[in-house]
Amino acid sequence: MIVCLFVWQKLTWKTKDVEKCTVRGKNSDECYNYIKVLVPRNDETLFACGTNAFNPTCRNYKMSSLEQDGEEVVGQARCPFESRQSNVGLFAGGDFYSATMTDFLASDAVIYRSLGESSPVLRTVKYDSKWLREPHFLHAIEYGNYIYFFLSEIAVEYTTLGKVVFSRVARVCKNDNGGSPRVLERYWTSFLKARLNCSVPGDSFFYFDVLQSLTNVMQINHRPAVLGVFTTQANSITGSAVCAFYMDDIEKAFNGKFKEQRNSELAWTPVPDEMVPKPRPGSCAGDGPAAGYKSSTDFPDETLTFIKSYPLMDEAVPSVNNRPCFTRTTSRYLTQIAVDTAAGPYKNYTVLFLGSENGRVLKILASMHPNSTYSTQVLEDIDVYNSNMCNVRGEDRRILGLELDKDHHALFVAFSSCVIRVPLSRCSDYGDCKKRVSSITCCSLPASITTCCDYSHANQSHLIGHRPRHSIQSSFFFRQL
Repeated sequence: MIVCLFVWQKLTWKTKDVEKCTVRGKNSDECYNYIKVLVPRNDETLFACGTNAFNPTCRNYKMSSLEQDGEEVVGQARCPFESRQSNVGLFAGGDFYSATMTDFLASDAVIYRSLGESSPVLRTVKYDSKWLREPHFLHAIEYGNYIYFFLSEIAVEYTTLGKVVFSRVARVCKNDNGGSPRVLERYWTSFLKARLNCSVPGDSFFYFDVLQSLTNVMQINHRPAVLGVFTTQANSITGSAVCAFYMDDIEKAFNGKFKEQRNSELAWTPVPDEMVPKPRPGSCAGDGPAAGYKSSTDFPDETLTFIKSYPLMDEAVPSVNNRPCFTRTTSRYLTQIAVDTAAGPYKNYTVLFLGSENGRVLKILASMHPNSTYSTQVLEDIDVYNSNMCNVRGEDRRILGLELDKDHHALFVAFSSCVIRVPLSRCSDYGDCKKRVSSITCCSLPASITTCCDYSHANQSHLIGHRPRHSIQSSFFFRQL
């Protein structure tokens, strides 16, 4: 059955600066208005930012009518200049938190707060590799008293083999007001970052260092956690992994030792406890170690000077169970992730949907608990790319986004030139799928976990009947099988 996608409302925002852009030596394809920020500002307003021919600009739109609300806003530090540059953004408490490049040459990376009515504009320190070094921003999350930024960057603490990429989680306090007029005025006083450790343990650890995609906070083993897709270094063995991280383990890393390099010829080592001033650098004013301070502007110069020089934590954040929940080293890189943590008849299974560079989606039954009675299994390997509909500007099979719609039993898969709707269950494609195994009818399971497999109490699942590799066709945007 073909399901047509009709346009309910349409908004076109074209740039008027194409000629100025091409004069600067840019190709005409780079001089369009690429929308890089599209987030809700509140229940009634949508906030959008575009590259606008290398002149980033932002607008507010009414959600009900898509009419522009108010004047345009300068997009610098809120939106990148170029479509290929990474960025993230979200509103929290009326403030807009963004992470991107602030200049035409992409030399100044920034984590930035703006647009708040009472909060001051703050940013990371300029041109300081200890704070950010060639970052690629992936995700931002509001959680508790903090905004967390997930990124990959060139590791300052590991330079013996040239440029090595590490994945990080960075954190700032939502009530940060910047430093004193003497130290860190108009800069974050709470910025900290720690490495995310996604590796296979053994005599010699095998690391998946490059973060590709991350979920929002969800419950894993009844604890708040995030899950991410990681890949190996560009010059390493091709491989991908999925690792989960508990939020309290992230906090534990931020409450641990700081990392320092006393001079350029020495290795990085933990900062001795006696060298850490009070209140503890990176703390939020009015809370915990800094409970006696009403504002970060009141922090002693010693605390502010320390955090300016030592934003990196010594200990990495360990993954759940200290290992990936899924790895693949025999195929091209995985790029995206969507997760259902309440699958199955008792809502006690975790199912991963993983997008790849070659247009395939893997459906994984993930074993998340160390005492689980089953192991991680690949349920399906689905080819969702359709060259007839998606080759608008040549073939680009890289999956750019996954969105799970449990209410309508569908997975939306985004490519550069099309969006495809994939049903979560395709029992008619399997010969004798309705056969009962261990008193469970596979095809009667909820759609988010439905596949032709046996969720018995054995340590592995069994495919029943023929298991084809599906080639899902699409209309202009999607088609439902």
